[in-house]
Amino acid sequence: MSENIIYQYPKCSTCRKALKWMDENKVEYSSIHIVEDAPDAALLKKMIEKSGLPFKKFFNTSGKRYRELGLKDKLDSMSLDEVAELLAGDGMLIKRPLLVNEETVLVGFKEKQWDENVSYKSRK
Repeated sequence: MSENIIYQYPKCSTCRKALKWMDENKVEYSSIHIVEDAPDAALLKKMIEKSGLPFKKFFNTSGKRYRELGLKDKLDSMSLDEVAELLAGDGMLIKRPLLVNEETVLVGFKEKQWDENVSYKSRK
């Protein structure tokens, strides 16, 4: 059985929808507060590589911090290590919810995508 770990922010309505979906579908998971306990750079690097997604997908692009740092114009010239360090340093920069398990990494909540990718083996 693959453990589902969801990095989320309690005040985020999309995170609440994702957790509700997990509960309604009886999927076991561990929930981690993304700001209080952000994943470290090494783990973020593994997540980004495993996902196959571009760096930008891991950023909360609508967040205040993203705009303050002017990241829109900087991401293309950053290395994976630089991106992972930046994200690890501020959980509010990370797009949420972030679901990680043995098979996949999902960024944000799209019900169809989660239904297709969350392992049924991990359902209660």
